[in-house]
Amino acid sequence: MLFFTSDTHFNDPRILRLDRRPFASLAEHDNALIASWNETVTPDDEVWHLGDFARHGKASVGVLLSRLHGRKNLIIGNNDSQETVAADEWASAQHYAELRVDGVMLILCHYPFRTWNQMAKKSINLHGHSHGKLKPLTRQYDVGVDARSFRPISLPALLQQDRARPQAPQD
Repeated sequence: MLFFTSDTHFNDPRILRLDRRPFASLAEHDNALIASWNETVTPDDEVWHLGDFARHGKASVGVLLSRLHGRKNLIIGNNDSQETVAADEWASAQHYAELRVDGVMLILCHYPFRTWNQMAKKSINLHGHSHGKLKPLTRQYDVGVDARSFRPISLPALLQQDRARPQAPQD
């Protein structure tokens, strides 16, 4: 199965204060996110992490990645250091990707777009960065942990969860 997530901010003490995440300590935060990830993702699944993964050096990022299930791809975020990007455990690392999943074009970037490729042909923009605080456009989804119960989400679950949300008008 294919999963998406973003903005885990492992080992980043600022995240508890800035986003008021409900954890007493950074260790509790990191352990809870790892547990939620591994409850959701199997070792055979694929995960696209849409940026702001961790505040670690390359070796520590590698250790962290080895603790997380699945084949992991990184879409680089504004808080991902060169050491994070260079970790050998990533299957891929880039700033932007387009995937076709079950006939649907997915546009992946850390940042939400105002417009995106094949928008008029019902493509979907998956992003992070906004920590659940941005009003989305139609067919635009924040997959960050703040918006998704601190765990990765599959495309079918994402679309089903958000069917009832009010849709913003789109030109």
